[in-house]
Amino acid sequence: MADLRELRRIAIVPAFNEEACIGGVIDELRAFDDGLGIVVVDDGSSDRTADVARARGAAVLRLPFNLGIGGCVQTGFRYADEEGFDVAVRVDGDGQHDASQLGAVLAPVLAGEADICVGSRYHERAGYQSSTTRRIGIRILAATVSALTRQRLTDPTSGFQALNRKAIRLFAADYPHDYPEVEALVLLIRHKLRVQEVSVQMRPRAGGRSSIRNFGSVYYMVKVLLALFVGAFRRNVVPLEDR
Repeated sequence: MADLRELRRIAIVPAFNEEACIGGVIDELRAFDDGLGIVVVDDGSSDRTADVARARGAAVLRLPFNLGIGGCVQTGFRYADEEGFDVAVRVDGDGQHDASQLGAVLAPVLAGEADICVGSRYHERAGYQSSTTRRIGIRILAATVSALTRQRLTDPTSGFQALNRKAIRLFAADYPHDYPEVEALVLLIRHKLRVQEVSVQMRPRAGGRSSIRNFGSVYYMVKVLLALFVGAFRRNVVPLEDR
């Protein structure tokens, strides 16, 4: 197993109007690993998210306007790729992800067993489970993604992740923008990267507003399912030999 402290490592934290939460998120990341680089990608916030993050010592990439979660997260991956980081973790800026559990999420990546590991709140159904409507929607998406990838996945909307250099490079070059976490799983499998899930417990949002709203609506489900099927059959943007 690779020694995390011998690797260049970074936490990518997408944030939109998370002034109330971002300081605590950064403090938790530092408590987990004081050598972890942290980059907060401020997705056009109208509050003091960027100021609070800078005051805590994080690097801040401030987007001039709101790109949405996909564009925001890809900006973080591009930064990690261009700066040559070996390992990245992704933690949302709303306080939902508990950084003390990053050891479990990182373990399969450090052991060379996975290119990306996703923390799943539904793998063992522990901790905060979100609303009934969201759980139903996530089950539908999980079943669809599992069928498309021929691999059982339980939490396709989770943004609690650890990635190696290969996965960082892929997402820096090609990352879905509409429904990124869900579509990204299909993208990974199509590029023959190894995906694992581990069980984690998540918390309710400490503040801000979810980037996925009205999750249970028919409109949302139809759009995300169409995006999945279109993505499953589109040509790879990143040639395998270039990864």
